[in-house]
Amino acid sequence: MELSEVIKKVRLELSLSQEGLARELHVGFTSVNRWENNHTKPNQIARHALIELCKNNNIKPELIALLLKAK
Repeated sequence: MELSEVIKKVRLELSLSQEGLARELHVGFTSVNRWENNHTKPNQIARHALIELCKNNNIKPELIALLLKAK
C-alpha cells in the first residue's frame, strides 16, 4: 500500500477532513492534500506527529505499522 493511501485511510479512521488533519499535525492543508495525492511525502517531523496522533487515538496497529514501513 502506498504511503498516500495509508495517510488517507488514517485520516478517515480519525474522522477528519484534510483541513482537520492539517490542524492536528500543525501543517498546511495543501501539505496533507499533496501527501494524499502522492505529489509529496511528509517529512520526518510530520510523519512522527502522524504516528503519535494514531497512537493517541487508538488507530489500528496495522495502520501504524504501514505508516512506519511505507516509503
